[in-house]
Amino acid sequence: MKASTSRRAVRMGDQIMREIGTLLVEEAADPRLNLVTLSGVRMNSNLRIAEIFYTVSGDAEHRREVQEGLEKATGFLRSRLGRILKLQYTPELRFQFDEFLEDVVYGKPHPTD
Repeated sequence: MKASTSRRAVRMGDQIMREIGTLLVEEAADPRLNLVTLSGVRMNSNLRIAEIFYTVSGDAEHRREVQEGLEKATGFLRSRLGRILKLQYTPELRFQFDEFLEDVVYGKPHPTD
């Protein structure tokens, strides 16, 4: 995915992150989605795909369960997001575990080190 760095894409990503975070806290009924923290959103160049980065504490098995919960909730989140933001086209939501923050916390070396 070719990410966009335009101001519009950054603003839309920020708004999507804020609204998805609110929906996860207030409306998501899946217990797997408790304590999920959104760390960023990257929009593609035509604003049709939103790659949403998240973190969650726990082992690899728990992260897999959270990923499954997010993928299952994608349709619900996208439809609610479309109603809230009133966009002509609601972007496809793709959830990606944010390994960068985990690498910083646990001191894993960067590939260029």
